Amino acid sequence: MTQKSKIADAKHAAPKHVEPKNNRKRVNLALQGGGAHGAFTWGVLDRLMRDGRIFIDGISGTSAGAMNAVVFTDGFIKGGRQGAVESLHTFWKAVSERALMSSGHALLPGFMQGAQDGWNVDNHPTFMMADLITRMFSPYQVNPLNLNPLRDILSEQVDFEALRKRKDIKLFVSATNVRTCKLKIFRTHEMYVEALLASACLPLAFQAVEFEGEQYWDGGYLANPAIAPLIHECVSKDVLIVQINPMNCPDVPTSAREILNRVNEVSFNATLAREMSGIVTISKLIDSGKLRDTAFHKVNFHLIAAEEEMSHLGAASKSNADWGFLHYLYELGVETTDKWLAKNFDHIGVESALDMVKACA
Repeated sequence: MTQKSKIADAKHAAPKHVEPKNNRKRVNLALQGGGAHGAFTWGVLDRLMRDGRIFIDGISGTSAGAMNAVVFTDGFIKGGRQGAVESLHTFWKAVSERALMSSGHALLPGFMQGAQDGWNVDNHPTFMMADLITRMFSPYQVNPLNLNPLRDILSEQVDFEALRKRKDIKLFVSATNVRTCKLKIFRTHEMYVEALLASACLPLAFQAVEFEGEQYWDGGYLANPAIAPLIHECVSKDVLIVQINPMNCPDVPTSAREILNRVNEVSFNATLAREMSGIVTISKLIDSGKLRDTAFHKVNFHLIAAEEEMSHLGAASKSNADWGFLHYLYELGVETTDKWLAKNFDHIGVESALDMVKACA
């Protein structure tokens, strides 16, 4: 291990910044999916755990967001805040070492471009060849044995049987039913490794995942992530969205690769944008007094995102499992959350830090 790696790994000591109990607040987390970009969410969760004022009630996640959610919760059950921090680090380190992400492209650590190239891999010949193969041959042809190293990583690290019995943190994992085109939300008592593999199953990369007689693809097509369960099934009335797919694009894409990148961003933001729009409508009705004596209630929304930095990363970089890249995203998540907490902590439990009307305009 290099000196640089030792320094990076040393940051995963016991969480710090513990505050008095009377200053603690509870939130629900909504974690987007996005392959290797999910390492940004790793940094967000790490920083939240190092702040003793934050408690997590429920987590809704899709794809990489779902894996972050389950690995985090499993670690928390086993060892509290420090356990959650260490479990996330162990998971992402294993992903890098086995060089596989939910996008399905196998990459070797250190093989891709580095920071000097903006971490983009769009024009890397190996990626271009892998991308071409997925468009010519189905995963049923190129991977007939249906091998998926993510299954091994998750099975080795997560105690799913113990997880299903605990209610410390409510879990909601989204997947798309291939046959019915309906959203499936796996809750804590249904949390098997198949649920996570289903949530991260991109159809051009993996065979559909079977669970209880149904076949599933990536949950991002119908919910990235699902917000409703956090509103209706959790105690906290604050939802913190961790967004890793940029909503805004500085320029209109013109090249084929730029267009594909933007299509990817639009596709995996569409469901979140639609659900947020519906929530805005309900919030306006609540404010006007038209939904009194109903099951609807006011919810505070918050957002952690690094749009400017993430918008410079092509969709292809979601396949980059290089440890340097993953750790760059982790650091970005920590830094972004640190700034967010300093600015918005007092809003939690009081009012929305996110202007939903503006966000959905």
